[in-house]
Amino acid sequence: MLKIGVLGAGHLGKIHLRLLNQSEKYELVGFYDPNSENADKISRELGYHKFNSISELVAAVDVVDIVTPTLSHYDCAKEVIQAGKHVFLEKPISNTVEEAEEIIALAKQYNVQGQVGHVERFNPAFISTKNMIYNPMFIETHRLAEFNPRGTDVPVVLDLMIHDIDVILSVVKSKVKNINASGVSVISDTPDIANARIEFENGCVANLTSSRISLKNMRKTRFFQKDAYISVDFLDKMCEVVKMKDAPETPGDFDMILQNAEGIKKQIYFENPDVEANNAILDELETFADAINNNGTPIVTLEDGTEALRIAYRIIDCFNE
Repeated sequence: MLKIGVLGAGHLGKIHLRLLNQSEKYELVGFYDPNSENADKISRELGYHKFNSISELVAAVDVVDIVTPTLSHYDCAKEVIQAGKHVFLEKPISNTVEEAEEIIALAKQYNVQGQVGHVERFNPAFISTKNMIYNPMFIETHRLAEFNPRGTDVPVVLDLMIHDIDVILSVVKSKVKNINASGVSVISDTPDIANARIEFENGCVANLTSSRISLKNMRKTRFFQKDAYISVDFLDKMCEVVKMKDAPETPGDFDMILQNAEGIKKQIYFENPDVEANNAILDELETFADAINNNGTPIVTLEDGTEALRIAYRIIDCFNE
């Protein structure tokens, strides 16, 4: 069983602590949080062992789960990796692409595994449909959230849209050709609403919209490909699959048939994939344990996290042009 420690015990850090404490693949050794008052309270009320420094925690574990503010990811990851310990990094992987690339280089140099916490890859609605998504040519995403001061220190692209960027990059097997985007600051110093259009070399187009000042929460992505439409609701963990096939010569009374201008007839039919309930955060942490134990490839690699960050910053650069 891998010994693991958590850096950062804020809102998300406490969730990671609880889940790791339940995990059968890790032994939770403890945590470190620079806010001593918060750390004392968590240790006292929840019973987790509190370390007095990052170095003390790193020395006691095999794996470090970094759930600190993004600005500190690089420094924390560097100390962890140089100690020869595996590292799980919450998204985004780091504050800059240059830092992310150095994290990759360090992980290779010290022969350690790394995974980035793009949790939507583990969403059960996406898992149930991802094998049906092949060569999508148009993708539309809406990720809307009610206002929450937590996270407003970075643009909405790094806070919310980067989830959808990672999902899209995982299914579109083509390089990005062009990006157009706009962003608006409403209540924060950085954009709170953003829209981006990503064009890929294979002709696929993705249109992404994110807002953190919405009146309702929404996390939906729609994939359009030849003969199929796939809708994934990441919030409610539901999916819808609509497909087309050649119409039978003698359609039934209730068959849905479309005919184009050339006279070609297609039958529309629905598939309802089973969505198996899971805990996506626990799954991402435990599949990382599997990758370490089996010397395999993590589901969301450091390279994946870096590419998502690279595209996010290209979108942000569009705001300034």
